Amino acid sequence: MNEEDKELVALFKGLDTPAVSDALDKLGLHGQAMKIMPLADYPQAIVGPAFTVKYVPASNPPGTVGDFIDDVAPGDIVVIDNDGRTDCTVWGDIMTQYAGIRGIAGTVIDGVCRDVSKALFDSYPMFTAGRFMRTGKDRVQVEEVNGTVAIGTVRVAARDIVVADANGVVIVPRHRARDVAQTARAIESVESLIRDQITQGSTLREARAALGYHHLQTKK
Repeated sequence: MNEEDKELVALFKGLDTPAVSDALDKLGLHGQAMKIMPLADYPQAIVGPAFTVKYVPASNPPGTVGDFIDDVAPGDIVVIDNDGRTDCTVWGDIMTQYAGIRGIAGTVIDGVCRDVSKALFDSYPMFTAGRFMRTGKDRVQVEEVNGTVAIGTVRVAARDIVVADANGVVIVPRHRARDVAQTARAIESVESLIRDQITQGSTLREARAALGYHHLQTKK
């Protein structure tokens, strides 16, 4: 990661996907990756710049499926668009092992993975549309890296900021990262005050009304 990457990633330290999702709603941005789920209940969020990969049906003869990983920087999150296919995988145990060795932060797939026991044993963060055992070799191939891809209905450009945790995955457009992080922290601050007030005896209705809870996520 370069210095700007590190700066943008640091903005999201301590934030989870619900906070970022609320900020995206407030700012009128679409970034929630529908139907992409965590492989496990990860205890904390991962944050990193997107290294994007686009897969397409294989040509004849077929092209490569995984060599791109040599170019992924430590701290990046691999974001793979396999068009939501669930009939063949684009990630397995060797990729998981190598990603861990290289310090890659995690992987998001609009599609499926396999060899999940390796990812679970290594606590390697994976977020996918499911799992299946059939190889993608000779069925799909890499068409492009670090272009613009789709994860569900979310547009992901290379180096956008990815936040992922046990709740799912959100994508923050790089040029709006500062706005989103600032808005998320403002919302979190109000919610913290609400929790304090109910601890001190206020009703939830009273605390929410006093602190404007019902307008927190309303689009500006």
